[in-house]
Amino acid sequence: MPEIQPEVQPAARPRRARTMSLSRQLIAGVLLTELLLASALLVVLVLYTQRLLLSAFDSMLQERAMATAALVRYSEKKPFQLVFDATLQPPSPNRLHPDFYRVQETGGPVIAADWPAGLPPATSRTPTVSTWHGVHYRSLRLTQLPVLDTEENLPGPAPKLTVSYASPMLSIEQRVLDAAIFAGAAGLLLLAATGLLTIWGIRRGLAPLRRLAGQAAEISALNWEFRPPPAARDTAELAPLIAALESMLSRLHQSFLRQREFLGNAAHELKTPVAIMKSTLQSLLQRPRDNQAYRLGLEQSLEDLERLQLLLDRMLRLERIEQAAESGAASRLPEVSLAAGCAAALERLQELAQARQIETKLVVKQDALVRAEGDDLELIWTNLIENAVKYSPSGSRVEIRVEAAGGEARISVEDEGPGIAAADLPRIFDRFYRGDPSRNRGTGGFGLGLAIVKSLVEAYRGKIRVESRRPAGLRFIVELPAHALPEIVAAPA
Repeated sequence: MPEIQPEVQPAARPRRARTMSLSRQLIAGVLLTELLLASALLVVLVLYTQRLLLSAFDSMLQERAMATAALVRYSEKKPFQLVFDATLQPPSPNRLHPDFYRVQETGGPVIAADWPAGLPPATSRTPTVSTWHGVHYRSLRLTQLPVLDTEENLPGPAPKLTVSYASPMLSIEQRVLDAAIFAGAAGLLLLAATGLLTIWGIRRGLAPLRRLAGQAAEISALNWEFRPPPAARDTAELAPLIAALESMLSRLHQSFLRQREFLGNAAHELKTPVAIMKSTLQSLLQRPRDNQAYRLGLEQSLEDLERLQLLLDRMLRLERIEQAAESGAASRLPEVSLAAGCAAALERLQELAQARQIETKLVVKQDALVRAEGDDLELIWTNLIENAVKYSPSGSRVEIRVEAAGGEARISVEDEGPGIAAADLPRIFDRFYRGDPSRNRGTGGFGLGLAIVKSLVEAYRGKIRVESRRPAGLRFIVELPAHALPEIVAAPA
């Protein structure tokens, strides 16, 4: 029976992250702001219009109530009674929804009434709103109004009138609605016009940024020219970005050139021992030789292999140092003495110094503790002292000085050698760099010692620099963060 293989589902493709358009965000933000502003203005306008219309309506309502009170007069025959002349009552502005009124003596009988039962009575001089048959009515009540008609020989004091008057608010509501529609339409037209202007202005304003991005996209390993457009350089917001890009590109270009030079120098350094070994082995295979000749050829090849291994070890050490600096491992290291490390390096190189008749001296003004690996610090001092001893003339002196102050240690290595040209000083720490002919491969080095020293110092958050001495010689100065110890008297090595 054939084996049934399970069906394999294809792996889901990862979704592409949606890109955010800066111009769209700006346009949307501006349009949203304008829409909110237009809405707020519309609300304010409607409320203001409603307030004005209500004020005018209340004035009209009060005038109609007083006009209604003016239609009350005394009868022509005695006894004089108050009567209401309804024929002179002005017609309601709305034919479908008339005005309502009620006239009565203050504290007395009703003189005239045209007030529906379902409409609540007016209670105060301040207008109130009520609803009758789905229509909003605004009503008020005026009291202690005098009777304008006069008669002589009235018994008792002149009576006062109380008038209630109500009028539909349909006209106000319609006017407010018309004002809202007009203001809304005008706002939409203005919003459309300003939106188009906003889109045009933002796209035009971002055009230098797009051209700047186009110029940056053309940069490659074969083209390092960066020519930002004048409009972008003249834009205040883009000027810091352009300066940062130019600075970054300059550093990247220099790093790229140094990397290319490093690869070329490394290949050249590796090629020399490989070529020598190949030549030696080929010469041994060309014709039969005795055991002594084979032994001598193999010993020479082993020497070249040891040189090649030393070069590779130093290159790998440089890589390890740079990785340790990036990971921040120095903060977890123990504290070691600077003076002890310098003394150990001097002791290791004492035989070389005596062979070249070089006097060495260690001066410790104040020792300090540095958080670092003791082997790394000893390698720094060994490389610096060895470099000074190798290039110092016979009978000269190399001095190492240790001092600390203010949370920082300063170690200097001085020699009395020929020094190097001022033009070569900035590149003295480059890998495989040999600017001075006196510092050539004849000394047995690869040009990596000072590069290793610089990487180690920077890995421990320190600084290193070199300066020429007068009349001759070099001074290497290393500064490291440290904790000072009690002062120690100078001790010769």
